[in-house]
Amino acid sequence: MSHNETIVAQATPPGRGGVGILRVSGLQAREVAQAILGKLPKPRYADYLPFRDADGSVLDQGIALWFPGPNSFTGEDVLELQGHGGPVILDLLLKRILALSGVRIARPGEFSERAFLNDKLDLAQAEAIADLIDASSEQAARSALNSLQGAFSARVNHLVDALTHLRIYVEAAIDFPDEEIDFLSDGKIEAQLNQVIDDLDAVRAEARQGSLLREGMKVVIAGRPNAGKSSLLNALAGREAAIVTDIAGTTRDVLREHIHIDGMPLHIIDTAGLRESSDEVERIGIERAWNEIEQADRVLFMVDGTTTDATDPAEIWPDFIARLPARLPITVVRNKADVTGETLGLSDVNGHSLVRLSARTGEGVDVLRAHLKQSMGFETNMEGGFMARRRHLQALEQAATHLQQGKAQLLGAWAGELLAEELRLSQQSLSEITGEFTSDDLLGCIFSSFCIGK
Repeated sequence: MSHNETIVAQATPPGRGGVGILRVSGLQAREVAQAILGKLPKPRYADYLPFRDADGSVLDQGIALWFPGPNSFTGEDVLELQGHGGPVILDLLLKRILALSGVRIARPGEFSERAFLNDKLDLAQAEAIADLIDASSEQAARSALNSLQGAFSARVNHLVDALTHLRIYVEAAIDFPDEEIDFLSDGKIEAQLNQVIDDLDAVRAEARQGSLLREGMKVVIAGRPNAGKSSLLNALAGREAAIVTDIAGTTRDVLREHIHIDGMPLHIIDTAGLRESSDEVERIGIERAWNEIEQADRVLFMVDGTTTDATDPAEIWPDFIARLPARLPITVVRNKADVTGETLGLSDVNGHSLVRLSARTGEGVDVLRAHLKQSMGFETNMEGGFMARRRHLQALEQAATHLQQGKAQLLGAWAGELLAEELRLSQQSLSEITGEFTSDDLLGCIFSSFCIGK
């Protein structure tokens, strides 16, 4: 759609509230102000005015704010009408504005998209708006705000600038072939390249933390019936989220709980006990359990400690372990330590983590929480951290790969042209994060996930 069109949308959540805000952006915003308010408010001053219908009758009265472009969020002329938050009143006012020539309803994220296209913010900052709105913890909100204020973009831009300087040096060596070997072998380019690689690794580490804050960790509790899976879900959730009985097969469907461990989002999934069953409903539940297991970040393999002394998962249930995806991390949880008298705590068994606890009493559950946080590399203290998305991690990974390939070309063959190309590709990957280099399809995908009025 054309960005010459004027757009309007409700900027506050739907439903009843004390205040409802409509936002207008585009070339016709000035005409909308004249039609609704009878005048153009003083720029960046709050003006208390009646909002009028086409026949002059008053629809509502409230605060009008006028932001002439380019000094506005979108970079265009922007009008905000802050009235009462009743859905009927807002709907009447919205219909009144849409009846004016050249005005249409905004697409999801279109205000932020226009801000990006008008260089009011870069792509990482635009995404941070949605992340700030969706933040599920204080730490996530602070990191999203840091990204919105440009912390992530500044780190990426620093890397891009460093690559630019390095490319200039390498391409100068190529342009003076008589000196090329000296330029490439004198150690300066390698030292600069290593510095960029180190800086990129530091950004990647912070980005992984930011991604954890946004995406969270998906943990599936799996095991035989009556191993204590639902009791563990309740212990981790801190409430009676699942029904617990002594009857095997009580849980027949997938149960989901969303919690936080020191700020890290954790998606816990309790599943039906895994066994052969002739019950159709239970078999469907077991099938769903395996689907969740295959998509997990980690599996908590729940074992009833009163039924076996084994600690190696392959010894406890070889068929279960054989069916798991090859690289799926497993934590063996030996439950019912209050009955067996086992020592609570965390240990390592043949490359797998083992936690001994009692889901019924809650003893040892804190050890499991700390283990889950540590296993994902999550750090509680992240002052100055930023929010990151999967696409950011992928772009950083691609950039790092190109730098390593470029280093191999430098050290293996003194191939200046190939090194220069790898540096260019790395720079291009980084530029995708801020939107300096990106496709229209990617932009559409990103902004379509936003709220309508953002």
